[in-house]
Amino acid sequence: MQRIPVKGRSALEAAAARHEFEFHAETGIPYWDESAYYQFSSHQIENDLQGPAEEIERLCYEVIGRAMEDETVFRRLGVAESFWDYIADSWHNQEKNLYGRMDFSYDGNGPAKLLEYNADTPTTLYESAVFQWEWLEEAVAEGLIPEACDQFNEIHEKIVEAFSLLDIDGPLHLASNADIEDDRGTLDYIGECAEEAGRTIRTLAMEDIGIDPEGRFTDLDDQIIKTLFKLYPWEWIMAEKFGENLPASGVRFIEPPWRAILSNKGLLPILWEMFEGHPNLLPAYFDGDPAAASLGDTYVRKPLLSRQGANIEIVRNGKSEIHNEGPYGAEGHIVQAFHPLPEITGNYPMIGCWLIASRAVGMGIREDTTLVTGTSARFVPHVILD
Repeated sequence: MQRIPVKGRSALEAAAARHEFEFHAETGIPYWDESAYYQFSSHQIENDLQGPAEEIERLCYEVIGRAMEDETVFRRLGVAESFWDYIADSWHNQEKNLYGRMDFSYDGNGPAKLLEYNADTPTTLYESAVFQWEWLEEAVAEGLIPEACDQFNEIHEKIVEAFSLLDIDGPLHLASNADIEDDRGTLDYIGECAEEAGRTIRTLAMEDIGIDPEGRFTDLDDQIIKTLFKLYPWEWIMAEKFGENLPASGVRFIEPPWRAILSNKGLLPILWEMFEGHPNLLPAYFDGDPAAASLGDTYVRKPLLSRQGANIEIVRNGKSEIHNEGPYGAEGHIVQAFHPLPEITGNYPMIGCWLIASRAVGMGIREDTTLVTGTSARFVPHVILD
C-alpha cells in the first residue's frame, strides 16, 4: 500500500459539472482529492480486505442468530423492547439487505482491523462506485497513472444486479432527510441504479410519508408504499412517534429492520465476546464492563450510535487526546482497543470496504488530518497494480 502523488485531471472542472459536484478553481471539488492515489496489490485486496470483510459479515449473521435467541443482545444495544419482535420477524422472513460499508485500519502489512460497520446508512457511495472509477479511466487516458492500473470496484454493477433480483411489488419508493445533502445525493444514485435494473421509482422526503386509515404508509399522491428504500437511520425511526406505526404498515424496508443490530457500535463488543482473538477484530467492551480494564489507559470511546466521527474520544496514557463534539452518547458507549490509522505524510487514511448483498465488491478511502475521520475528510482514489 503506497500513497503516490499525481497530477490532477485536466478536465476536473468539466467532470464536476457533469456530476453536479461543487467546484472551486483554487481547491477543486470539496471533500475530493486527486492530488494523490493509493496503490495496492491484488493480493492485498483479495486476502487482506475482500476476504476478511466477507468473513466478518458471516460472523455478523451469527450475532443476529444469537439475538434471535437471547434478548440480552437487544438490551445491550439499547433497542426498545417494543421493536424486538419487529426486528426478529424481518430476520425470520429473510428480508434482503442491499449495502453496507465496513471501515478498516490497514497499512498494507498485517491484518486489517475493523473499526466499525456502517450497515444502515453509509455514504460516499457515489464517489466510490462512479466518480473514482471515472477518475481511473481518465487518469489512464491522460497518462497520469500506469495503463495497467485496475480498481477494486464492482459496486455499481452489483447494486444494479441486486435490485434486479429483489422481489419488489409495484414502484420502489425512496426517502431520506431532505435537509442532509450527502443523503440526498446517495438517494438519487440508488434510484438511478434501481431504474437501470428496470424498477419504477418514486422519491420523497421522510417527512412527506403519510399514514392512511388502515395504518399503511402513503406517498404525496396517496399511493400505498409497499417497498421503501430509506436513507434514514433505524434508531431515528424507532425513537420517533412515526415508528410506532411500523409493524402495522406492511412496508418492506431496504435496509431491513434486522440491520439495526449491525449498525449499532455495540456490535463490536459482541463480536469480540463471541470471536475473541479473531485477527480482523479489535478487543472491545461495553462501557462499564469490568473486562474493559484489560485495555489499560489507552483506548477509544465511542457512542453506540453516531455518524461521521461525532462524539468519538481517543484516550492515550490516561489522557483525552481527541474528543469530537456531537449530539450522541446518551444511548451509551463502548470502548475499543486503540489501533491507529496509518499516518502517511500527515494524512490518516481509512479503508471503507463496500458490501453489496453481503459480498465485498469495492472500496473507498477517506483521509483526514487527525486520527478520527470526520466531516472534513477527503476522498482519495485508489488503484490495483501488481
